[in-house]
Amino acid sequence: MLKWMVIGLSVLLAAAVLVLLAITWIESCQARQVAGIEPHAPPAAAPSGTVVVYFSRSGNTALAARHVARRLGASLYAIEVPRYELGPAGLARSALDAKARRDDPGQLPDIRPRTIDLTRSHTVWLGSPVWFYSPAPPIWAFVEHNRFDGQHVVLFNTFNSNFGDDQIAAFKAKVMARGAVSFEHRHVLRGRMTQQLTPEEMLKSIDEEWFGLRAKS
Repeated sequence: MLKWMVIGLSVLLAAAVLVLLAITWIESCQARQVAGIEPHAPPAAAPSGTVVVYFSRSGNTALAARHVARRLGASLYAIEVPRYELGPAGLARSALDAKARRDDPGQLPDIRPRTIDLTRSHTVWLGSPVWFYSPAPPIWAFVEHNRFDGQHVVLFNTFNSNFGDDQIAAFKAKVMARGAVSFEHRHVLRGRMTQQLTPEEMLKSIDEEWFGLRAKS
């Protein structure tokens, strides 16, 4: 009996390792694919009053953020968490931290930068992937360390399966408690890892659903 239990556990462990390796391989491929698409340049004209702040691991939310900043002529800031680097270790840490934050909202990672001067902005877009049905921990940490007095805040997410309405409501409550006067949520469903939108399809969806833009035929 013990022998078969050991064999069963070994099979499960091997399967978990294979899944982890497959996910990290897909993430690395995605990161390389989207890295050079729509590089962001600071607005040439006077600032638009809009700021885009985002966190991204595999680059999909980063691409969405660059696209939004380009559409709005906005300043763009990336949140970094070195412990979430691409690869099996970073994936495991990000998953554990996402689960820990769901269990205890005070469990937040150290982010860089912790604060950004948002005082001259009237609109702040906050971008994040969805982990465990919730915006990823780094964007929660950013809200914890910053204020949004008198500002309109737009949370935008890229995600593979679904998000929890309770988590979005909790995020809204946190943003409003930090001074925001209004809030909205925009999102794009990219699909499961083996059947995802291409980067071009994702940007097209953002244009149509977020900005009401239709491609010319």
